[in-house]
Amino acid sequence: MELPINKFKQGLQGDKPMWGLWLGLPDSSCAEIVAGSGFDWLLIDSEHAPFELDSTMRHLQAIAPYGVPAIVRPEEGRTALLKRLLDIGAQTVLVPMCDTAEQAKELVKAVKYPPQGVRGLGSSLARAANWNRIPGYLQKANDEICLIVQAETVTAMANLEEIAAVDGVDAVFIGPSDLSASMGHIGNPDHPEVVAAIENGLKIINDAGKAGGLLCINPAKAHDYVAKGAKFVGIGVDTLLLSNAAKQLAESFKSGENKTESTGSSGY
Repeated sequence: MELPINKFKQGLQGDKPMWGLWLGLPDSSCAEIVAGSGFDWLLIDSEHAPFELDSTMRHLQAIAPYGVPAIVRPEEGRTALLKRLLDIGAQTVLVPMCDTAEQAKELVKAVKYPPQGVRGLGSSLARAANWNRIPGYLQKANDEICLIVQAETVTAMANLEEIAAVDGVDAVFIGPSDLSASMGHIGNPDHPEVVAAIENGLKIINDAGKAGGLLCINPAKAHDYVAKGAKFVGIGVDTLLLSNAAKQLAESFKSGENKTESTGSSGY
């Protein structure tokens, strides 16, 4: 048994954008359904969605057979929490609210085994090491860990060049929603000032030789951000897909607009 290659980290070195989906529904059946849908990556969001360590692991288990890379976003960058996420099998983590290069350096240490970092050793209990059945896991694991730090405040954007320059930071994710709030435009990530800050941020990240990403569910803007240098873009959220589709279906029947439409089947 070999250590799995981190396909997301590998993809960051490619020449094609990677399109992803946000996961906020903690039932692992939801993760399994979307895992076979063709996205380039999926993100398990335990910062804002009701995930705990066991439900995060079930999501990782449900996604694994489909070969699509999974990213985990914890609620914060505590060393002990990151250690536990890595032990249950997360290879890529997206850590929110990284405002300084000093914070980024501490996060690098948290996700790496010594001598590069301080990640504690417990491979006999770790799903990531297949419970010590992966030969040389401790020596190889650092190479397959991918650290994404999230810049989502005015402070982070002011320090972005230094953050992106930190060795061990693989990518920087710009958070449009929180950034818009930090800039005084709460609820309006499409404000021209916010858009300009994001575009400038993507340039800074690329100039540092790192990959930039963001969440953008507006298709036209998502493609525009890729043209401006974004390497990975979240283009949807599972909760929104369900709620929007359910609302549209209900409204189409109540309005009678679908009376002449045919799906070609009356069953499941």
